[in-house]
Amino acid sequence: MGTFDTLSPETMHRGAKLFMDRGQVSTYSDALGMLQGFRISIAVGHDVASSEAAQVALLTAVNAARRSMLGGVDVAGCPDVPVQTRLAPATELRRAIEILGGRLVGAVDPTAPVLLLGDVDAPASCGSALRMTWQGWSGGVVPAASGIRLDETGNMHIAAVLAASIAVGEVFQRLAGDCAYAGRRSAGLSLWTPSHPWTAPSSWGPYASWLPSRLWLIGLGNLGQAYLWCLGALPYASREDVRLVLQDDDEIQTSNDSTSMLSHPRLIGHLKTRAMAVWAETIGFTTRLEERRFGQWTQRSDFADDPMVALCGVDNAEARMVLEEAKFPLVVEAGLGAGPQGYRDWAVHCFPGARFARDIWGRVASQSATEDLSSLPAYQAAQTAGLDPCGVLRLASRTVGVPFVGITAAAMVIGELLRRIHGGQSFDALAATMASLDDLECVPALVSRPWMYGCAIAR
Repeated sequence: MGTFDTLSPETMHRGAKLFMDRGQVSTYSDALGMLQGFRISIAVGHDVASSEAAQVALLTAVNAARRSMLGGVDVAGCPDVPVQTRLAPATELRRAIEILGGRLVGAVDPTAPVLLLGDVDAPASCGSALRMTWQGWSGGVVPAASGIRLDETGNMHIAAVLAASIAVGEVFQRLAGDCAYAGRRSAGLSLWTPSHPWTAPSSWGPYASWLPSRLWLIGLGNLGQAYLWCLGALPYASREDVRLVLQDDDEIQTSNDSTSMLSHPRLIGHLKTRAMAVWAETIGFTTRLEERRFGQWTQRSDFADDPMVALCGVDNAEARMVLEEAKFPLVVEAGLGAGPQGYRDWAVHCFPGARFARDIWGRVASQSATEDLSSLPAYQAAQTAGLDPCGVLRLASRTVGVPFVGITAAAMVIGELLRRIHGGQSFDALAATMASLDDLECVPALVSRPWMYGCAIAR
């Protein structure tokens, strides 16, 4: 767990900010206390031993949940078996859970929200439980009492990532009182047919034969690290075929541990490019680094053999305005919402598309500053405790952040690439909120272009 006890823009837990921005707490310590009351139990079936996808779902859920539920993530029933995925630096699954912040226990706590994974039933004493499930390109959660469970087969392991991120999001929203239906409903998405019901066979898609191999990642914060996590979950036959350019100019800060899947307190002060390169190369990818901020000076070059596809994950409107000017044949970018309600929102845009990046983000860049929240009780308490007014304004201007929204958006971004590789429908834009994934907005691309941007064979 990160060290969030001191309050500054660099150390503030972005999930705790939710309760500060609602005016629900009097101090930052009270907000942290709210999160320390959030905990989750995961019951695991023995079949996780033979399923790489199930292990991907388990490790994704543990990694995302421990960052936003500070009361702890308990994992019960996990067998003592080898790890089949390289998402954690361990050879044994139980050790991987511990490294990512989970606690191994003998039985789930029925008083905490319970997630089920694999061949396991909810304890009789458990009031309600959610089952993570997936099939092909679809992933999500269903109430355990419904008896619904997909086949959980296929090699599209990113669907298991999607199931886990949605599951954690349902539990968080339930505990935070954000949505009356959260944790009591079916919720999911299809990467193959995003506008269709995710449990329908038509949404499960084809077997994945090819995977993207050459990508330029712009920004290595919440979204950029989520892109890497999703890529690491994919079943590459040879990871050495994957070449990534990693671009960022920031260092990892304490607050990143609350939102970003690959950040950790031991990495605080390290450049994001170098920390993420170590992670990527440890799992077998090849990396190059660009340690300047993305802007109009950033230009892709054929002479440098640069990747032709860029994945953007920055929250700077000025930078996003010039995405099309960097000479990438394809850019897929995601953005996350802000504020005590909007933090659950995400959107994906593809360029070239129906609209120009400058038209979308030029309007945002010219808008006035966001709502001033500095008069709310928790911010006033910070000023009373000695934080200067400028520091209070900086605190208030930071956005609420949780990892499960970024992971869901990242899965949709990588899903867009995979869909195009396999001849499916491409989209110019996708947008939704974790509060109601059924209300996904889709803008189909008018022109479908063949994928010519680099592929690697899938297992």
